[in-house]
Amino acid sequence: MDRFKFVPIPISKRFRGFLPVIVDVETAGFNPTRDALLEIAAVTLRTDEHGLWHRHETHSCHVEPFEGANLDTNALQFNGIDPYHPFRFAIPEKDALQKVFNPVRKAVSDHSCTRAILVGHNSAFDLSFINAAIQRTKIKRSPFHPFSTFDTATLAGVTFGQTVLARAVKAAGIPWDANQAHSAIYDAERTAELFCAVVNKWEHCLGRGI
Repeated sequence: MDRFKFVPIPISKRFRGFLPVIVDVETAGFNPTRDALLEIAAVTLRTDEHGLWHRHETHSCHVEPFEGANLDTNALQFNGIDPYHPFRFAIPEKDALQKVFNPVRKAVSDHSCTRAILVGHNSAFDLSFINAAIQRTKIKRSPFHPFSTFDTATLAGVTFGQTVLARAVKAAGIPWDANQAHSAIYDAERTAELFCAVVNKWEHCLGRGI
């Protein structure tokens, strides 16, 4: 039926000019001004010819603890990170932010968006560590909106009835490997697939995708 045909919507028009970029951070605690940022991953998205959203590129790095940073032993046991392991090839916080921010800025420009909006599972946590690192390193402008986010814990709770990332991913029909969890790359990529599953389900309900 004609009313179910896909009507193309540019990415720049889908979320009020914002480009959703999925971010996950691994940290040495819960306090963004005191505890170290240790890993950051950002995942960009794309749409296909049917209007469906998919995971696109992943950009990530390991981060050196900033000078004077707190390293909570419970947090490190949970995520399994040794902050000073030589094979982490960690880089200073400012360099890490720029390494991730630069491709995000390019994606914003490529899609003619106004800026990126952070998508995360319990996104306020991720954004708080990003904003604290920006303040410490005196980066002039973040590609991300300073306070607005899309939270997949909320979106998955509404869509699939689950708020824990592992359970929400499984409820969406996406494979989950507990052995790889709590890596910024793995969690960001699964969160990206979860976000796409939510958006694609909504697009289908609106008759805007196959």
